[in-house]
Amino acid sequence: MTSSKKDSKGKADGIAAYMRERGERARAAARAMARADTGTKNAALFSLANILIEESSAILAANAADLRDGRSAKLDEAMLDRLELNADRIAAMADGVRQVANLPDPVGELHDLKQRPSGIQVGRMRVPLGVIGIIYESRPNVTADAAALCLKSGNAAILRGGSEALRSNLAIGRCIERALTDAGLPRDAVQVLDITDRRTVSEMVAMPEYIDVVIPRGGKGLVAAVSESAKVPVIKHLDGICHVYIDGEADIDKAIAVAVNAKTQRYGTCNTMETLLVDKAIAARVLPELARIYAEAGVELRGCPATRQLISEARPATEEDWRTEYLAPILSIRIVDGIDAAIEHIETYGSHHTDAIVTENYSKVRRFLREVDSSSVMVNASTRFADGYEYGLGAEIGISTDKFHARGPVGLEGLTTMKWIVLGDGHVR
Repeated sequence: MTSSKKDSKGKADGIAAYMRERGERARAAARAMARADTGTKNAALFSLANILIEESSAILAANAADLRDGRSAKLDEAMLDRLELNADRIAAMADGVRQVANLPDPVGELHDLKQRPSGIQVGRMRVPLGVIGIIYESRPNVTADAAALCLKSGNAAILRGGSEALRSNLAIGRCIERALTDAGLPRDAVQVLDITDRRTVSEMVAMPEYIDVVIPRGGKGLVAAVSESAKVPVIKHLDGICHVYIDGEADIDKAIAVAVNAKTQRYGTCNTMETLLVDKAIAARVLPELARIYAEAGVELRGCPATRQLISEARPATEEDWRTEYLAPILSIRIVDGIDAAIEHIETYGSHHTDAIVTENYSKVRRFLREVDSSSVMVNASTRFADGYEYGLGAEIGISTDKFHARGPVGLEGLTTMKWIVLGDGHVR
């Protein structure tokens, strides 16, 4: 064996040992977390919220270094936007942690307890999943969100962020360790990996003895790679090709407000609208005004032939455009012949993430809600609301477009499972 091969094998063995050791520590911490009472978990969360604010200068300094390196590495603007922290985003992180603390604790809830003819009582109890591995890119706020949700739901977590956010993630990780220690909980309950070698991911997803579920958050390539190689269950969504359909019976002002916000409020998020569908009956009344607003915001428009007759500056949309999650100031527009064509387009090209209708027709609302097979379906509201914080979950650990085990924004309940319990008094069968 050559020296380079030996070095490579030695490094791989070292990473495998590193991950196994992290897994062992997480498994031990998970047992302690399952026993933790609500008051102790909430104390850790309130402590974390305060520490994030206290340490905001250190977090921002770490983030500035990550941003500097990111710009040197020529990361695209969407990636840099997701990476960037500021005082408002840190305050939002802290607020999200407090919201999680104020949510009801799902662990130990009893459901459907019923007396059986035999005399036993049968029901179900909500319990933690155990150890959750979370793989994510860019957004350092995920570190705080994931820690809060895993902690409150009684789980242990191993967090593997991207190399572009390593300093930011470790700075937030130190805040989490302090909060856990302050509350008397094991520091290993939330571990932020301090190396970002890609082999940490391949090891993590192949450790069913230590990790109960993996949640990948990031680009389609990352999620697909994790899903294909994982030996543990995966909660995932591959992409967010979100639609807004402006129906022929829409209120014009509502339609414009929703369509503008869904695209321009933030470009680099999975719940941003990527395709606008407009009923041909109303297209001439809404598209020129929308084109003007989008032009002022610097949004590039790509349209079908009918769209380009109304918006001369729109580029021709290709088949690939309908299937693309831009994560950028680019929008595809298609004029359709009513709600049937809109639903057919969404079914053909959508990613089952988030889709919205703008209409004043109640019958069409019912049809859209019933027939669009997405994890979030909205009426007269921006797709940007598809978010754990906005749904009252306090924060989210991800958005699932799967139908099992969780769907849509994954909050506390999505990080628990149910087990059957039987209550008897010496009963025998």
